[in-house]
Amino acid sequence: MSILSHLQPSLIWHFFEEITRHPRPSKQEEKIAAYIVSFAEKNNLPYRKDDIGNIIISKPATKGRENAKGIILQGHLDMVCEKNRGVEHDFENDPIDIYIDGDFVKARGTTLGADNGIGVAAALAVLADNSFEHGPIECLFTLDEETGLTGASNMTPNFLNGKILLNLDSEEEGALFVGCSGGKNTKAVFTFTKERASSGLKFFEVRVQGLIGGHSGLEIHSGRVNAIKILTRALYAAISKFELRLISIDGGNKHNAIPREAFAKVALPPAMGGDFVRYLKEFNGLVFAESSTVEKNLVVDAVEAEWSEHLMDYVTTDNLLNALYAIPHGVIKMSADIPGLVETSTNLATIKTEGEKVTVVTSQRSSVASENLDVVNTVSAAFKLAQADITYGDGYPGWKPNMQSEILGIVVDTHKKLFGKEPELKAIHAGLECGIIGEKNPGLDMISFGPTMFDVHSPDERLKISSVPNFYNLLTNVISSIPY
Repeated sequence: MSILSHLQPSLIWHFFEEITRHPRPSKQEEKIAAYIVSFAEKNNLPYRKDDIGNIIISKPATKGRENAKGIILQGHLDMVCEKNRGVEHDFENDPIDIYIDGDFVKARGTTLGADNGIGVAAALAVLADNSFEHGPIECLFTLDEETGLTGASNMTPNFLNGKILLNLDSEEEGALFVGCSGGKNTKAVFTFTKERASSGLKFFEVRVQGLIGGHSGLEIHSGRVNAIKILTRALYAAISKFELRLISIDGGNKHNAIPREAFAKVALPPAMGGDFVRYLKEFNGLVFAESSTVEKNLVVDAVEAEWSEHLMDYVTTDNLLNALYAIPHGVIKMSADIPGLVETSTNLATIKTEGEKVTVVTSQRSSVASENLDVVNTVSAAFKLAQADITYGDGYPGWKPNMQSEILGIVVDTHKKLFGKEPELKAIHAGLECGIIGEKNPGLDMISFGPTMFDVHSPDERLKISSVPNFYNLLTNVISSIPY
């Protein structure tokens, strides 16, 4: 039974619901890619794949518009797969459980995947919609945007023919995005020695839960609390006070999401167990008071855990906690040129204990390449002092605004004609694929826009229903306005 079939415009909502039924974790887009190809074949539209698996579906110009400049609609097929603890959902096989709540489409306990499912749905709707005139259209569907923009980065040369690109991966109706940040990941690995635990120890799991999380670029300035940072702060003070020994520490799930939860397994003398639980209760009250304006459901507590054979050695524990405490998290610098824009930031994203290694992943972003390198070096310096082994991701370039852009003028004029007001012009503190695609296709004229979404990259993600008609109306009218 369809859940969204009564919503308008019906084409875009039909395709969005279809997309939610096709699993599409990053690097595992085979099922959604097969759906895209089947759509092309069903509608007798030519398509092609490049060497990595990005897909282009082409739609010939309507009669008389053959000489209009070729336009590219672009979105990514993958989604961030986050779920609340205790929610049973297999992102590799299960459809997203969507529902309507007032003016929003949401998912039960998981990310919705409107980032970028609604952009992909809009492109499919344009391909299926014969109600307006247009020049040559290419719809580009890229892979693996969320874990490093690798689909765009590895796109086959000369894959695109069009001269204008509309990126459909923005999240604020009424705003046009003309620039984005670049980024890089910094990973540290701590190797520890396992020490045998004595039989007289008491074991606990320390838990930080209930945080909002969200996109580590779009929400980094919002005051949302980092679960790994809170856990580190709790353990740092408890080490000496309770003769605490660390066994494992885990938190966060994605490099581009602010961690919502973090957990540590610890051991301490049985006589100190009661005081330790009371300490965490007091600590919870302290951090809740500090952050309750934003984080209304933050909980730090401890529950008894099963006995463990091994403990982490003292030296590695000390190095690890010192490094986690020392590395920055959050906004490093605001833009002096664009009011309200975060220029440079860093996110302490994930930590995972496996075997005798603890792996920490951080992500740095900036619209200024030299500043991004500087914050990468800042994070690296703390890890180096803590004797960690450091590696780096490939990174991706930013997208420099071009205020003289022809497509920018067309979209602004179209927006004014349709809605009686100018759109906001913005840059975004996130990694849109425009930077990479533009670098590979010099001279490509680009802009990004989309409907309104909130809390993407978290299970609270929601898509504003009333913003979608204006988004699709703007998109189709812009396509019709491309000059000869």
